[in-house]
Amino acid sequence: METFLYHLLEQELAGKRQRRIERLTRQSHLPEGKTLSTFDQKRLPLRVRRMLPQLCRGELIDRAENILIFGLPGTGKTHLAAALGHEWIAANRSVLFVPTYKLVSRLLRAKRDYELEHELRRLDRFHVVILDDIGYVQQSREEMEVLFTFLAERYERRSVVITSNLVFSEWNQIFKDPLTTAAAIDRVVHHSLIVEFGSDITSYRAEEATRRNREKGEPDEVTGQ
Repeated sequence: METFLYHLLEQELAGKRQRRIERLTRQSHLPEGKTLSTFDQKRLPLRVRRMLPQLCRGELIDRAENILIFGLPGTGKTHLAAALGHEWIAANRSVLFVPTYKLVSRLLRAKRDYELEHELRRLDRFHVVILDDIGYVQQSREEMEVLFTFLAERYERRSVVITSNLVFSEWNQIFKDPLTTAAAIDRVVHHSLIVEFGSDITSYRAEEATRRNREKGEPDEVTGQ
């Protein structure tokens, strides 16, 4: 009888955990299919590859640390960020994945409606916010101000993951003002892990095009051979 009750309790707890993971996944808006099982870990620097099991456990989230992922378009930045997000949900952390331009639009709309503080509190419920493609945000000063406000609000309290095709020296294209740029960099770099996909890393999309062409017996788009 005790064994039966124990197994029953185990099943109930497992079902409850699975339902929570499904709920957190729906709320996260993470891209489907971008998981660790579909990510080529050889693309990662060796140091980061060795840290991957530790990163997946989410301990850095408990310390409100950030991850900054840099690289050229198509090198796997978004895939890595999303894959980590799926792992963190499995480890019982709440995640929000959002293209940076969409978050900026949301914050700006909230500011115009005098609801910015409420929106920031709503975002604060997520342990991690993944800002994808911050390098593509080059908008008005007002829009950059709300992005800076968001980063400042989370500083040393909640984690952010940022993917960017722009290195720090080019972030003035995003924040316009040198002082604001320096302050933004200071907040995201403090307590952070930086992952760089080198220029020698081939684009996923280029690799896929090459593979398709080889299957068709056509010249590679990249090499022309």
